[in-house]
Amino acid sequence: MSSSSSDGVDEAVEEWFDEEFDNLVDSLVNDQAKKPKRRAYYERHREEGHNQLWNDYFREHATYPPEMFRRRFRMHKPLFLRIVDALRNEVPYFHQRRNAHGRYGLSTLQKCTAAIRMLAYGQSGDTYDEYLRLGESTALLCLDNFTNAIIQLFGHEYLRRPTADDLQRLLDIGELRGFPGMVGSIDCMHWEWKNCPTAWRGQYTRGSGKPTIILEAVASQDLWIWHAFFGLPGTLNDINVLDRSPVFDDIIQGRAPKVNFKVNNHNYRMAYYLSDRIYPKWSTFIQSISLPQTPKAQLFAQHQEAVRKDVERAFGVLQARFAIVKNPALLWDKEKIGRIMRCCVILHNMIVEDERDRFTQYDTNEFESGESSRSSQVDVVSSTESLSNVDEMRGIRNQIRDQQIHHRLKADLVENIWQKFGNLDE
Repeated sequence: MSSSSSDGVDEAVEEWFDEEFDNLVDSLVNDQAKKPKRRAYYERHREEGHNQLWNDYFREHATYPPEMFRRRFRMHKPLFLRIVDALRNEVPYFHQRRNAHGRYGLSTLQKCTAAIRMLAYGQSGDTYDEYLRLGESTALLCLDNFTNAIIQLFGHEYLRRPTADDLQRLLDIGELRGFPGMVGSIDCMHWEWKNCPTAWRGQYTRGSGKPTIILEAVASQDLWIWHAFFGLPGTLNDINVLDRSPVFDDIIQGRAPKVNFKVNNHNYRMAYYLSDRIYPKWSTFIQSISLPQTPKAQLFAQHQEAVRKDVERAFGVLQARFAIVKNPALLWDKEKIGRIMRCCVILHNMIVEDERDRFTQYDTNEFESGESSRSSQVDVVSSTESLSNVDEMRGIRNQIRDQQIHHRLKADLVENIWQKFGNLDE
């Protein structure tokens, strides 16, 4: 009996010891988990970063000339300072504030420069830590606030639908190039999404084996992007994107200005885009001719394919100007990726507006002298109020998709190109 009782006491002591030991370990682990972790702080001397940036680019006799500024900031200095002033006055994040010790924080120039450099070079957030003196998380926060501010302050102007004056200028340039009634060219571009969630990879991956996001755009001769529809998965082709695109919403709903133009003595009332052969044969799309046999068809195919390259050139300039949309997207959040694309398109249009007078090749002053010489006209008198009648909207949609008008317009354009350029090419 004494042996069995001693064994029971030993077991009870061991159970008590194990229980107390587990409670002690749990309490130590919980205390360690509850203990707040202090963020590592590095004294970066941000004032020196601002002074260095100011002396290099913004003082009266800066270290680097304007050509170097244009190459590194992707725009001329007055345009960049206009953006900086707008963000400083309108967005609280870009105000330079004092902390509790009375020390100034990062300047507006430092924040905007960090965001522009990340967009322009497509590099990580800590790339410019040694020069601008701001950490990676701060640089990413600058980029996020910068993209939101650009969309909010400049999106309504630089991502607008063409006004009546814009349309008339586009029609005049199209007529000079042999395509009366043409207002731009349309196509799609893919942006690789490196950190696409695994559950979405099948939805966003095509034959290349890499997930992509699609941008549908309409561009004019000066590379201005008039329409940007971004966010659809890369498995879709151009026709699937067109079915979901709002590119014709203003026309269907009656908000777009009316257009009248004449080709080969035939009148038309709806402008069109130049496209590649995947797009449907609608009255609003004009494609090239596959395997042209006659001289007229060959000349038309040559001019159509040359003019249609406007949107391809716009994609190339956009990617060369902002390497972040050329390199694979590193963000996980699709909405942030979409805001970056919209911001880059807006900045691209701002740069085009600032610089296009220096390289414009077409002079439309001849149309200003007399209205009779202009075969393409915007009807500014007609109402642009939204349509509420379903039958009227269905009728406009049928006109957009009319294949008979497409074939007749294409035949008239072949004749017009031959009459305008046939003798010159001989």
